[in-house]
Amino acid sequence: MLDTVRLGSQKVSKKEYKVRFKELINKLVVLQQEAKRQELGVVVLFEGWKGAGKGSRISDLLYHLDARDTSVYVTEDFEGEEAENVLSEEFGSTGYFPVMQQFWKALGQRGSMTFYDRGWYSVAAQHVINMLPKKGKLSKKERAAVEAHTARMLPSIEDFETQLRNDGYLVIKFFLHISEQTQRERLVGLYSDPATKWRVTQSDLEQLEHYSQSYRVYDEMLKRSNFKAAPWILLDASDHRRVNLSVAQTLVTALERELSRPKNNAALEAEAKAKENSAAAVAGSEADDERERSDEENQLLRLQAEHEAAAMSAHAPTMTRFIPSAHIPSLDEVDHSLALTHDEYKRQLKAEQERLRRIELEMYIRRVPMMIMYEGWDAAGKGGSIKRVAQALDARSYTIFPSPAPTKPELLHPHLWRYWTRLPKAGHVGIYDRSWYGRVLVERVEGFASTDQWSRAYEEINEFERDMVDWGAILLKFWVDVSPETQLRRFEARENNPAKRWKITAEDWRNRDKYPQYRAAVDDMFRLTSTHNAPWIILESDDKYYARVKALRIINEAIEKRLGLF
Repeated sequence: MLDTVRLGSQKVSKKEYKVRFKELINKLVVLQQEAKRQELGVVVLFEGWKGAGKGSRISDLLYHLDARDTSVYVTEDFEGEEAENVLSEEFGSTGYFPVMQQFWKALGQRGSMTFYDRGWYSVAAQHVINMLPKKGKLSKKERAAVEAHTARMLPSIEDFETQLRNDGYLVIKFFLHISEQTQRERLVGLYSDPATKWRVTQSDLEQLEHYSQSYRVYDEMLKRSNFKAAPWILLDASDHRRVNLSVAQTLVTALERELSRPKNNAALEAEAKAKENSAAAVAGSEADDERERSDEENQLLRLQAEHEAAAMSAHAPTMTRFIPSAHIPSLDEVDHSLALTHDEYKRQLKAEQERLRRIELEMYIRRVPMMIMYEGWDAAGKGGSIKRVAQALDARSYTIFPSPAPTKPELLHPHLWRYWTRLPKAGHVGIYDRSWYGRVLVERVEGFASTDQWSRAYEEINEFERDMVDWGAILLKFWVDVSPETQLRRFEARENNPAKRWKITAEDWRNRDKYPQYRAAVDDMFRLTSTHNAPWIILESDDKYYARVKALRIINEAIEKRLGLF
């Protein structure tokens, strides 16, 4: 693709530049405010050669824009051993957090503009460039490592850009191209000036001798990442005025086109629906109590719920592009009779907790992250199981992440943003009390997410989990299951116990009325997200003792398998 850029174009005069740039900036300032009003997120990525002027081009733009609704993220350099670690087959050594997390964390909310001074492509390309031999060709092993890295990074990058596009963001990608001679002149000039010498590293100067090799890496990367959701815009960066005009014109044209399109406003509709449903639920909590209705009323409500469940499932995808797990769980197969005596529970709990204490340190030393996720019915025993796992861990090594209703800033980001920003550090454990599956469970059933949002969330979740596993995380997904009869007994026990009454709410009772809808949602969730790398595991929790021990045993077995401690 780089050969399509005409380098050395005629320079734009200062007089012409001032007139045209001012006109474009005035339009851009107005469009920025309209994008804020319509809650359109704008992501602008500047990639290109070292010395191409990416930072200066961003600065020239930001000087004129509203600083309250713009942010800039600068991707730091890395080299040497760090780059080799990322290409290592030992995924656990790839870094304390997934490569893409930094870009998710830097993402501004819809209505703002986020500028990336280099980004995910610089990371992907630099890893490869740092592995290139100083002389000669790549060895077979090195070539395989490069291919593996590229194959691992590009799908994650494409998914990131597609998710942004689907969630109300405009993604614009610039690549600033310069010739080998121009790069040499600029970098040597910067290095020769004491005031700018700090901007050029010794590695930058060394790479001047490998321009042709880097060219091939960039060109191949551009070809393979010219995605429909976010195509590349290649610019000749030899004249800064011409680049500024091209960048400003591209932003104006893209924003005008995007802001003039008829809007679906799915996110706003879902948020309004959530408020409406919440208010209605509170107002009708007493009238909806199943214990105060007649048998005929309950039967009618059950039939209505079953009809709604079937209608909703019709909108779920028929299949996933991810390889399914060897066994897809089903609620029909749950054995509700599984149980342990109190003595068996005490003995096995102690043994499994001691086992976890012994192997946790080895997991920490090897920097293997672990993510343990709990979903399940109300009163199924998620909290109790989490407590027994945490009890066996060093308090400094784990974090429990609850999933309350999303805040307003979270609603103005893609739904996975709050989980990308809440990950355990490598070698640590993240325990999720409910999770990213809220989008296809409670948000689906209660109407907090639009049909388009929750129906595409299955693949987005699979993409997220693939990235976690590729990073090196041990990912365990527990569904904590109880029969409706057991759940009812626990609800009533909580209401009758002043010390536990806070655990039961009107919402819990309402959810029982929607059992058919939730049951259908769980079935679709198992079918579409129990993948080869991240299968679902059912914890039979009619007997809490049994479920707690089973969870600990599975956690221990997963760690030992990863560490080879059989």
